[in-house]
This record gives sequence, C-alpha cells and structure tokens, in this order.
Amino acid sequence: MRDPLDELREPVVPVDPDPAFAAALRARIVRALRGPGGGGVMTTTTVLRTDVYPSLTPYIAAVDAARALDWYVAVFAAERRGDFIVDPDGKIGHAELAIGDAVLMLGEDRRGDPWVPGSWRYSLFVRVPDADATVARAVAEGARLERPVNDEPYGRTGVVVDPFGHRWIVSTAMAAAPAPPTPGPSHGELGYVTVRVPDRERAMRFYGAVLGWTFPPGEVRRPPRVSLWGGVDRPSVDLLYRVDDLDAALGRVRAQGGRAEEPTRERFGRVARCEDDQGATFQLWEP
Repeated sequence: MRDPLDELREPVVPVDPDPAFAAALRARIVRALRGPGGGGVMTTTTVLRTDVYPSLTPYIAAVDAARALDWYVAVFAAERRGDFIVDPDGKIGHAELAIGDAVLMLGEDRRGDPWVPGSWRYSLFVRVPDADATVARAVAEGARLERPVNDEPYGRTGVVVDPFGHRWIVSTAMAAAPAPPTPGPSHGELGYVTVRVPDRERAMRFYGAVLGWTFPPGEVRRPPRVSLWGGVDRPSVDLLYRVDDLDAALGRVRAQGGRAEEPTRERFGRVARCEDDQGATFQLWEP
C-alpha cells in the first residue's frame, strides 16, 4: 500500500549553499588539508574573547599569510582568536592573533608589489617575556637579525625582519628593583601566634570588633602574624618564637628543665614544639 504522505513530499532539488556556510566550510577544509606547518592550522586553543580589542590594533598584509600565522605562533607564542576567513582562492582573507595583551590582524598581501628581501615597510614593537629567547627563535625560524639584543633605556631589545617583510622591535621590560625585605622578628621575638577556638566565625567577629583585625584565609597579616582556627573542643593559644640557632636553643630548653621535640622542616623553616619547666607549650622557629 502506498504511503499517502508521499503525495506531500517534494522532489530533492540541489540548491546553491549559503555563502556564509560555504565560507566557513571552506575554511575548515583548508585548515584540515594544510596540516601543521603548512599554514592555517593553529594548535593553540581559542580561549580569548574575540569581541575585545585594544585601542590600537596593527593590521598587516603578508605574502603567504597562512604560513605567517604559523610563524607568529611559533616565534611569539601567539594565540588564535576565533576562526580565520578563507577567500574563494584559498588565501587568508582575515585572521587575528593575540600576542600578550595585544591583537594582530593580518591577511594575504594582494597588492602585486612583492616584498624585496632585506627591506621593510614599517616596524612593530612587541613586548615579550624574554627578548633573547624570542630573537633567537625568530632567527632560527628564518628571520634576518638586524640588531642583536642589547640593554636599552626602555628594556632589553633586539630587532629582526621576519620572512614576510615586517620589522619587529622585540623588547623585554627591565626588571624593577626588588622591594626591600620586610623586617621580620629578631631572635627571641614573637614571630607567629596560632589561636584555636571552637567557633572561628564567632572569634573573627569578636577580634574584628575589639581590635579591628581583618582575617584573610588562615591568618591576619600584622606583626606578629596571627592565625585563627576553629573546630577544637578547648581554646588554646600557640606561640612561636624566632631563634637564630634552633639546635642550640633546644639544648637550652632541655638544660633548664623543659621538654623539646625533634625539629621538623616546614616551607618557612625549621620548627620544634617545646614545653617550659612548668608545662606551658610553645614553639621555636629558625627561618
């Protein structure tokens, strides 16, 4: 028996694809066929917002833009911003890369005046974590070294001309002078206080109201540093004192009738738990 719904079905007639769909499909096929190193395929994962741009965004044209994209990823650790646009002839019409906090736009150079090796049309200034390593990587990838890396007033800087005719001023900012160390407790001074209470939230409210303390996770940063812990049956206060020589200090504890456990090594130094000659507990700390 014939299905009566067959009368409602129209024959399948081929139609031209939607231009936007065709362009997207073409881009996917080109990327897949070219493979790594052949241009177009980016191995980085797109994790950047593609609707955010800095106030100034350079837009360059490169002969063999697909290979240029791979080159900038390899040399400057660039990250792809979304899928690039492939024109009907298979050339890159538009692509975007993120380099640090900047965006680079580029497409195929179609002006008909091929770049002459050894010349450049303009320069791009790029900040990188390590100018020496980046310039060395660029030269290894075929760039021409125009100026070796040197210390300049604005940072450690070198200049290369990439294989596509663009001159890059590669710079690393000078390291800022280290901040002077914060004075710590001296020998014999209180270095750390641990307060253990049944209800930490209640204690935070109490000491916040009485002393104006604020409590980041685990401690309040003021000399001495105070750590507030909850969940114990009986309140206690644990004092930690700074010493210059922990082993010698433990010997003095025992000589005066106190008790001292063997020291342990923590991320902030060597620590030993002790009792004085009346049973009061404390800790000694050698940074």
